[in-house]
Amino acid sequence: MQLMVDETETFGGALEDVRAFCAVVEFGTVSAAARLLGETKGSVSRRVSRLERRLGVALLARTPRAVSPTEEGTAFFERARESLRLLDDAMEAAHASRAEPRGHLRVTAPVDFGMDVLPPLLVRFRALHPGITVELLLDDASLDLAANRIDLALRATPGELPDMGYRASVLVAFSIDLYAAPDYLADRAAPMLPADLAAHALIASSAGGAALHFELRDGKGRRETVTARAPVRCSDFASALRLAVAGGGIARIPAPVAAQAVNAGQLLRILPDWRVADARLFAISLAGRDAPARVRVFRDFLRDELAANASSI
Repeated sequence: MQLMVDETETFGGALEDVRAFCAVVEFGTVSAAARLLGETKGSVSRRVSRLERRLGVALLARTPRAVSPTEEGTAFFERARESLRLLDDAMEAAHASRAEPRGHLRVTAPVDFGMDVLPPLLVRFRALHPGITVELLLDDASLDLAANRIDLALRATPGELPDMGYRASVLVAFSIDLYAAPDYLADRAAPMLPADLAAHALIASSAGGAALHFELRDGKGRRETVTARAPVRCSDFASALRLAVAGGGIARIPAPVAAQAVNAGQLLRILPDWRVADARLFAISLAGRDAPARVRVFRDFLRDELAANASSI
């Protein structure tokens, strides 16, 4: 079924009509789109109707209670949304040299970093750049940037990132270490050697490897294999952190994630001369150095802040 005008014709519809239609599809109602665009419901409806007449096809199925895209509308939305993003980025790049970075920034991050590291950083970033709004998507799965309209993805890994076709840069290197609450250690001796962990309860997380056998390394290159029991298990470092703070046992946690609890006296680092693993936090974007100004300033801000925090851990 033909959706667009004839291939030899140039699309002459108003850009704001296309933007209005995309807003209706993205936010689900004409009312929500109108609030976003700062227009009336009637104005948005007229824009969409004008666009449909120009294309010669119905883009929205309308009922008294809701609107939804038709099959043709869905196909048009997918392409138009990407075109609008590229156009907005091009306009922003053109003004970046003389204007403060502005716009909406969509960021995805692992649950642990998103819950325990990013909130105070986002508050400070917004104070520096009030013209940028931030949407934070927490997911341990690797979301596709283009498909989910994500500007910047934060991913932590002890190894190299897989080839995703996107630009990646290292924000900070960190270690994964052992932590426990003072309450947990109050009635038992703190481990002095890796072998002492066999007498303690381990909080195992699938993020850190759920196996009860793992390796510790020290700064001199020595390696020790640890066997420990894990009466409590969880799926992520954020949960492991909270279980450790509650006195559930010794947990393997990334140093940046544990930093706030350590500074508050809620956690103590166990076996400070030993570490579970070294890892790095990457920033991944669609365009790398050519990313929009809002992405570049946020990426640079995170790199500076995380480096400063790492030096104080």
